Order: sequence, then C-alpha cells, then structure tokens
Amino acid sequence: RGVPGLARAALCRRHPLLGSAPFLQASPLARSFQVDYENNCFRKDGAPFRYISGSIHYARVPRPAWRDRLLKMYMSGLSTVQVYVPWNYHETLPGVYDFTGNRDVEAFLDLTAELGLLVILRPGPYICAEWEMGGLPAWLLWKPDINLRTSNPAYLAAVDSWLHILLPKIKPRLYQHGGNIISVQVENEYGSYYACDYGYLRHLLGSFRALLGSEVLLFTTDSTGVEELRCGTLQGLYATVDFGPGSNVTEAFGAQRRVEPKGPLVNSEYYTGWLDYWGEAHASTSAAWVSRGLEDMLQLGASINMYMFHGGTNFAYWSGADYKDQYKPVTTSYDYDAPLSEAGDPTEKLFAIRTVISKFQPLPFGPMPPATPKYAYGWVALRKYADLLDVLDVLCPSGPVQSQFPLTFEALKQVHGFVVYHTQLPWDVRDPATLDAPPHSICDRAYVMLQKEYQGTLERDRQTMLHITGRAGDTLDILLENMGRISFGANASDFKGLLGNLSLNSRPLSNWLIYPLAIDTAVQQGWPHTALPKSSSGGRVGPAFYTGTFDTPGIAWDTFVKFPGWSKGLLWINGFNLGRYWTRRGPQQTLFVPGSLLHVGHPNNITVLELEGAPPTPVLLFLDRPLYNRTLGHAPWGRCPVRA
Repeated sequence: RGVPGLARAALCRRHPLLGSAPFLQASPLARSFQVDYENNCFRKDGAPFRYISGSIHYARVPRPAWRDRLLKMYMSGLSTVQVYVPWNYHETLPGVYDFTGNRDVEAFLDLTAELGLLVILRPGPYICAEWEMGGLPAWLLWKPDINLRTSNPAYLAAVDSWLHILLPKIKPRLYQHGGNIISVQVENEYGSYYACDYGYLRHLLGSFRALLGSEVLLFTTDSTGVEELRCGTLQGLYATVDFGPGSNVTEAFGAQRRVEPKGPLVNSEYYTGWLDYWGEAHASTSAAWVSRGLEDMLQLGASINMYMFHGGTNFAYWSGADYKDQYKPVTTSYDYDAPLSEAGDPTEKLFAIRTVISKFQPLPFGPMPPATPKYAYGWVALRKYADLLDVLDVLCPSGPVQSQFPLTFEALKQVHGFVVYHTQLPWDVRDPATLDAPPHSICDRAYVMLQKEYQGTLERDRQTMLHITGRAGDTLDILLENMGRISFGANASDFKGLLGNLSLNSRPLSNWLIYPLAIDTAVQQGWPHTALPKSSSGGRVGPAFYTGTFDTPGIAWDTFVKFPGWSKGLLWINGFNLGRYWTRRGPQQTLFVPGSLLHVGHPNNITVLELEGAPPTPVLLFLDRPLYNRTLGHAPWGRCPVRA
C-alpha cells in the first residue's frame, strides 16, 4: 500500500513550511516508526512515510459491522485508522473491567491488522469525542473533591490503575513489536482544559513510557491557538494540531511549527463534518469544501487524520454534552455528516475524498463495498404497559434510600439513566404554589408528578419552576434524567440528579425516599415482555412504558425507527438500548436499528420508555432511511460552540 519505493521519498520534498533539509536515502532497518526531524517527515522502516487516516470508534459501531466499516475505509485509500479507547466503557465500576463483545478492543485492533490498516491509538485517559464525560468514568466523582485531569493524587491513582490494565494489552500490538499501532496519543486536547498542569502531563508521559517502552512515538493534539499549544504540549511528546475545512492551512501548520520547528506536519483531526445537539439544526459540511482542504494539506506533504470518517451511534447513555453558556446535550446519532454514514454507507463525500487521495497515491484494487441493505418494516402498534411509578418495585428491587435532602446520582453510586425522588406535600396548597429549584441544581431534566399525575418538566439552564396545588400528604415524585455528562467545555465535573433541594413557595421540602432505577437490567432480563400483563393507570401523559413486537419477513436488515407523535424517551429492541429519541425537540427524528440486533423466525420485542406524553394511538414506523433534520418550532439551545 501507499507510494512505492523512491516515489515515497517525495513526501519529504522541499517546502517552505517543511524546511530545506536534503532527502536521506532510506535504509532497510528493523520495524520502526519514527519522526525524522532533519527531513520533516515520518519514517516507517527507515523509508519516508505519510499517513492518510480516518477516525472510527468501535464503541459506536456494532461488532458485527466492524469489518464492513474498516474494509470501506481501506478501499477509500486510507492507510491508517485513528481509534479512541473510552475508559468508562471498559472500567464500568472501580476495578470492574469489561473487554467482552462490543468492548473487545483487542479483537477490533486485530481486525484492523488483518485488513492491512495501521492504527493511531488515542487511549486518553480523557478523549472528549462527545462521549459521556469525555471517556472519564463517572465513578471518579464519587470522591466529591477530586480534581479531574490534574496531578490530584486520587485522580492519578485511578488513572495509573487503569493504564496498568489497558497498556499491557496495547504493547504487543505496537509497530515495533510486530503489530500495526504506529503512534499513541497522550491525553487529548489538554491545552483546551483550564488546569494547564504540566506535572500531570509529565506523569502521563512517564507512565506511557514505562508501560509501552522507549521506542513508541507518543504525541499530543491541540487546536492551533497560542494558549492551547502552550498548555497542551510537552517536551518528549510530538505536538500535532487539529483544524477543519475553511481554515488557512498555511497559518494552521504555522502554529504547529511554533511548537515543533522540525518534523512532519500533522493534522490529527481534520473535521469532515460536525456533531449535532438536541434542539439545533443538523450539521452538514459540503463534500467540495472538505476535499479541497484535504488536497491543500496533501500538497504540503502533511499527514492527516479525518475526524470522523465513520461516526456511528451513541447507543444507550453514551452521548456526552458540551457546555457553552449553557448545557448542550449531544444527539443519539453520531452520523457527523461523515464520509461513511451512521449506517456505514459510502456517501458523495467519501467518493470526493477518494478522488483526492488517488492524486497522491494508488488506491487499492477492487470495488468499494456497497451500502448495507435496509428494510422498511412499516408500522408497529404498541400498548401501554405501566406508568413508571407503578413499577418501582421492579426497577429498584433493593428499595429506596431515605434522606432528609436529595442526593446526587454520584452519592447514590448511580452512573447513568434515572433516579426517582419521592416525598409528600407537608401542608395544604390551595392556591398555586411555586415548586422551584436553586440555579444549576436540575441535572438534567426533572419530570414532576403529583399524586402520580404528570405536572410538567423542569430543565437544566431552562425552566426551573412549576406551579402546583395539593393537600398535605399528597405524593410528590420527581423523575430525574441524566442526559449525558459534559465531555468538552467549561465545567470540570458534571454531577447529576437534584444538586439542591426543591422548595415550595421558598420553603424547602424534606424527608425524601430516593429510588435509583436499574431499568436496563430489568429490560435485558426480558421485562416487561416476560412479566404478567399490568392494568395501566390513566392517560397518556407522564413517564410510562410501552411494549410491542414485530416480525421480520425472513431477513434482518438495518432499519430506522420513527416516533410519530411521541415526545421524548428511550427505545430498547430485544433488550438492547438503542438510545434516546426526542421527537419534540429534534433535529434527529429516527433511531438507527442495526440488523444484527434483529431476530429472524421469532418476534422482536420493543420496549419504549416515554417520558412526557405518547400519541393517542401509540405506533412506531420503521423506515429504510434516516431523518436527521426538521424545522424546529421553538428556540434552539444556543449557538454551536467552537470545538477546540
């Protein structure tokens, strides 16, 4: 693959940004991947080398689809893929590790090697990636005084423990040891974090060197700002930059040259698209714009990684959030307007990029694998199974925690999902009274029920009060939803739940029963489909479960499910959590359903948790194409922040 023989040496040709050192003849050294500072290029096995890479996240792609996506990346002309390792995806609780199934990172890396792809590995410990808490485990926040991404001893102890588990799995796969990992990133975009703690970076550098050896190329990635490059770079770590189409390429690489006067030019995140936030328009970037910027960088001899080449899906609760003046949760789809779509299909953008790559190196021989087949399974009727408050015995089998005041998810050791806070009105409220929360204490959405009747929703950085009436002893239940911890932005720690006490006409409420809900555990075990039918109470508003089944006509193909008339909630099919829908806010209107989840020959179980209100006739519609955008009939969350 790549440019053969002496032609490859042209990658180290003379250029004003690259310097004017003469070309050195390649020598047949043992397997090595190094920076050649004299000739401003990488050297692979002694020969000049430039990579063209794309990002793919195994955690966002169903394991049965890994090979299809990687093969399409190979056939696009990429020599390399860039891979994040989300710490919280693997160390689910302190000292509890999961490397099975979709989490088998070693199997994924072995597959890249089998397909002839090199790997740039980004093991964090922080990754951003618009992933829940930037890949850091939420259980770190069980120590309320912990200081993330710094030299804080409690944080470093957790990091060291994790690296001693992960990096020994990586070492045998390094290029120098016969594997395909050519370089490893240390931390991620650290210059964009407030702490600017060089001691922390030095500690990580020492740990990576001790566990991976002295030969592996270690690097950093930061935006092109002066301050970001000052705080994010460290001697001993090769400094690379990231920027998207529309940037002045000469200026951007000039910023890299200020911190790396010699060595290869590298854009570690060239943005092919952008992420979506709930309540904002679907992001898109033109194929012409992306391919033009790519060609400009390749003309300079730069090495480039395209972020993302295939985005995938934030299944279950893995989508993160940004914070820019307010909390901005990320959608379930991580399509990213990338060259390979959320379902892994080649796009116009992919073929435009492939054409550019063909100008600089031969493409692999053979056809591009086609789009995966899709099927519109059509309408599926659902029925209400039960209101959420009527099945707390199933969802919280250990029973409630008693507390004078509300406790956070972290205090309850609840990582994702939902918690119910239950109390009673302490006095009669004949005239409408104000139920409200202190600023920034609803994290992230609170569904309010009085006497099990839905009253409305309180929301972080938005509506934080409702008016209610009732009698002393009436039950007040607040279902709190975690919409994803901040992965990038101003906030260092993002605690969830009720962070302050609710008040009624400024008088604090107390004597709470708090139920941490294990909904996914129940659904994975077959509930509610295996449970006895329940007579559901009342109407269609408020948090409730709905169930249904559908059959596939002898095929299990990818599909997309639409929620006509539904408001907001989650969908499980055959026990698998496909993520959040939010029809009422958009822009995303469908959820991707991988065909590998579906049964052939017996029914597929559907479970929906609707949080605010189902339609009069609860039905779902399975389509053969996604719907990502719609005109929004309300104010958006705010302007898209610039991602560093």
